[in-house]
Amino acid sequence: MNSLVLLIGGIIIFLVAFFTYGSWLAKKWRLNNDNVTPAHRLEDGQDYVPSDKAVIFGHHFSSIAGAGPITGPILAAGFGWLPAYLWIVLGSIFMGGVHDFGSLVASLRNDGKSIGEIIKKNISPKTKVIFNWYAWLTLALVVAAFTDICAKTFAYNPAGGSLVGAQAGTASVLFIILAFVFGFFRNRLKAGLGISTLLGVIFLCGAIALGYFFPVIKLSVNGWRVALIIYIVLASVLPVWLLLQPRDYLCSFLLYGMLAGAVLGIFIKHPAITLAPVTSFTVKGQTLFPYVFITIACGAISGFHSLVSSGTTSKQLNKERPDAKIIGYGSMLLEGFMAIVALIAVGYIATGTGSGLKGTPVEIFANGVSWFMTGFGLNPRLGKVFITLAFSAFALTSLDTATRIGRYTMQELGAGTANEDGSQKTGILAAVGRFCANRYVATLLTVGLGVVMLVAGYAKIWPIFGSANQLLAALALLAITAWNLKEGRRSWETIIPLVFMFAVTLTALFLIIRKNLSGAEGAYVPLAIIGIFLAVLAVAQLIEAIVVFGKEKKNAVTQ
Repeated sequence: MNSLVLLIGGIIIFLVAFFTYGSWLAKKWRLNNDNVTPAHRLEDGQDYVPSDKAVIFGHHFSSIAGAGPITGPILAAGFGWLPAYLWIVLGSIFMGGVHDFGSLVASLRNDGKSIGEIIKKNISPKTKVIFNWYAWLTLALVVAAFTDICAKTFAYNPAGGSLVGAQAGTASVLFIILAFVFGFFRNRLKAGLGISTLLGVIFLCGAIALGYFFPVIKLSVNGWRVALIIYIVLASVLPVWLLLQPRDYLCSFLLYGMLAGAVLGIFIKHPAITLAPVTSFTVKGQTLFPYVFITIACGAISGFHSLVSSGTTSKQLNKERPDAKIIGYGSMLLEGFMAIVALIAVGYIATGTGSGLKGTPVEIFANGVSWFMTGFGLNPRLGKVFITLAFSAFALTSLDTATRIGRYTMQELGAGTANEDGSQKTGILAAVGRFCANRYVATLLTVGLGVVMLVAGYAKIWPIFGSANQLLAALALLAITAWNLKEGRRSWETIIPLVFMFAVTLTALFLIIRKNLSGAEGAYVPLAIIGIFLAVLAVAQLIEAIVVFGKEKKNAVTQ
C-alpha cells in the first residue's frame, strides 16, 4: 500500500467532514454571535479571558493532542493498519469531533462551566458529583502518566551517552521562559498578535538551537519529576494568559512544523506501507475488539478532550461563530490527521505482521518521520531531536492543562457546600469542602494524588488508563445528550457514539478486571479494584440518567 493513498484520502475525507458534518452540527446547535460568550460576560483576567481564535486553537490543539495521537496508533498497529486507519477516520468525524465540539458548545451555553455542572443542570446533582469524582481521578492518572513520560524523555543518561533528553529538556525550559515573556507582551503591553507570533516563533527556533547545541540541563528522571511538579503547580494557579495559554500556543508551531515536514517528506519519499492490513484478531493476549478502540484514544475520541473544551477553552472563546467549530471540531480532525501520519510511520518501519518494531512509540515515530524528512535534505539526527522535542512538548501541554482542569474539578467538588438559597452549610464536611475549594489546595490535592500514583509504580496502573479515559468520553457524551434533550432537540449524533463507547469501555474493564483477579502471572489485584470502582461509578451515573429522564417523560405524558 502506498502511503500517499492513506495520507491524501485522510486529507480529503477530513476536509469534506469539516465543511459538511461540522457545519450541520453548528447549525443544529444554533451557534450565533448574538450569544455573548462567557469569556466576555464573566471576564476576570484569571480564567475567563477573551482571546483570538488562533491563540485558542493553538492552546486547545496542543492540550488535546499531547502524546496520544502518536502513541495510540503505533501501539494499535499490531492488529494491522486497516482497523487503526478506519477507527481514526470514522472516530474523529463521528465520535471525537462530535464529543469535543458538543462539550465546548454545551459549556458555552452554561457560563463556561465544566461537564460536571452541565450534568447537574440537565440530569441531577447526584450525577454531577459522580462525574466530577470520576473526572478528577482520571485527571490524576493523566498527571501521573505524563509526568512520567516527560521526565523519562527529558532525563540525561550519562551511561548511554545520548544527549537527546538533555537537548529536549533544555529547550523545553527555554520555552517556558519564552511563554512568560510572550504572555506579558501580549496582555500587559498589548503587542499585536502578528508581531508577537513572528517574534515568538523566531525565539522558539532559537530555543531549539540553544537546546540542541548547548544541552546544559542534565537532570535525572527523579530530578525532572520534581521540576515538572513545580512547573505544573505554577501553571495551575497563575493567570491563564501568563503561562498556560502562551506556552501551548507557541508550542503548537512545533507540531505544525513537524506535521508539515512529515507530510512533505511523505510526498517526496511516498514510502510503501509494509505492515499487513490486518494481522490477527488476537495480539499478545488482546483482542481487536475492544482494544483498538481503547488504545487509539486521542486520535479518534478521548474523554480528556471534553475536560479541555469545557475546562479552559470555553472560558477564552471570543465568539461562537466560526470560532467554536474551528476549535472544537477542526482541532479533532487535525489530531486525527496527525494520527494518520503516526500510522504511516509505523506502517513503513514494521514488516508483515508487525515485526521489526523496536523502541518506544516516540522512538519508532522519530525514526520513521526523520527518514521521511531526509527527502528534503534534513539531517536525520537533527530530525530525531526535533521530533522528540515536539513529542515531549505536547506531552507537557497535556500535563499542565490536566493539572489546571483537575484544580477546577476539585474546586467544583468543594464548592458544593452551599444551600439552594446561597447560604453556606455548616459542619466538618462543609468546612473541609470549602478548604478543598481553595485554588492552591485544589491544585496540591490534584498533583499530590498524581505523585502518589507515580511513586507507587504507575507502570502497573497504565492498563487502566485507556479504559478510564474512554469511559470518561462516554460520560461526557451522556452529558451532551442530556443538554440536547433538555433543549428540545433529538440527539442521535451523540446517542450512537454514547452507546458504542459504553459497550467498548465496559467490555475492556471486564477483561482487565477478570485478568487481574485470575491469579495468573502478572495479575495485579489493585488494578482490578480500580477497574471495578470506575465501572460502578459509570454505571451508577448511566442508571441515574435513565431514571431521571424516565420520570420526566412520565410527567410530561400525564400533564
